[in-house]
Amino acid sequence: MTDQNTSGATPDNADGVTQGETDNSFAGGVGSDLPGGEQPENLQTRSDEAATQAGPDATSADDAGTEHPDTKLAAERLSDLQRIQAEYVNYRNRVERDRAREKEATIGSVVESLIPVLDDIELARQHGDLTEGPMSKIADKIESTLNRFGVARFGEVDEAFDPSVHEALMHVEAEAPEGVDGTFVVQVLQPGYKVGERVVRPARVSVAG
Repeated sequence: MTDQNTSGATPDNADGVTQGETDNSFAGGVGSDLPGGEQPENLQTRSDEAATQAGPDATSADDAGTEHPDTKLAAERLSDLQRIQAEYVNYRNRVERDRAREKEATIGSVVESLIPVLDDIELARQHGDLTEGPMSKIADKIESTLNRFGVARFGEVDEAFDPSVHEALMHVEAEAPEGVDGTFVVQVLQPGYKVGERVVRPARVSVAG
């Protein structure tokens, strides 16, 4: 009986190693092949931690390369507002310019109808008829009222002749004043009138040069 039991146990312990020793040896062999002798579950934990730490940075890098839809929409709206504002400024300037021209044209038409009266006032003043008296006061009031509306009288002796504001009625021989080159005004026969930059009537002059 003793010999049979001994021979029956021989296959399981033929090499003299038990099942528990085999399992421990396998586990130790796997761990010994990893860096620092760490176990696989420890490496997996570290890998998960590293992925968690790198996650936000990787997401930020992806977002940095992609423009947010709201940013593009805001830029388009800003461009539209700037364009509309520029159009409004141009429109307002154009309206103001047109109004100024209409005002000058209206005043100019009134001045044009008063030019004969203004010429008579100028001749009377040159002859000394408006030095005093009620007519002198009336003439002064008429001229001061026109000045308030931007009406200006122009035309001076010895100034350079400018065909845009002067009308030459006579040409005479005369020595040019110092500092004046070319054609110049010798005598103002009738003064000119303008409203702003609009010439109602050019100054009628005699010229030389």
